[in-house]
Amino acid sequence: MMEARGIRNNNPLNIRKSGDKWQGLRTLQEDREFFQFAEMKWGWRAAFVILCRTYYKKYGLKTISDIIYRWAPPKENNTAAYIRRVSDYISIGPDRDLGDPQTHPTQWMMLGIAMAVVECGTASQDYLSMLKGFSLAMGE
Repeated sequence: MMEARGIRNNNPLNIRKSGDKWQGLRTLQEDREFFQFAEMKWGWRAAFVILCRTYYKKYGLKTISDIIYRWAPPKENNTAAYIRRVSDYISIGPDRDLGDPQTHPTQWMMLGIAMAVVECGTASQDYLSMLKGFSLAMGE
């Protein structure tokens, strides 16, 4: 069986290509839709920059519902099912405030893992790379 696209791309949340110049990108970007990272930690770093810096700090999104609604909008996704799967996976209510990523990092890492499972399946559960990526994102 072929690995999920996000795993092959070291991009566990399937971040779509944009004008962003992410750290750790592969030199050759062969996927037309999604960024490809040299190592999984760089894909996780990008994911946590989006979740913790952009969504939390810039837009004030603090709940699973608010975050997933922006990440996977209803025009392209079954957003309600995505929210339910993430919420159930980590046993955190969809409308509960996740807290500040600096003081409640575990909840944000759990959110990232749960989103990766929805995006790529359970093969995305590379916890060491996720921890490295979170550290890279929060240390800057």
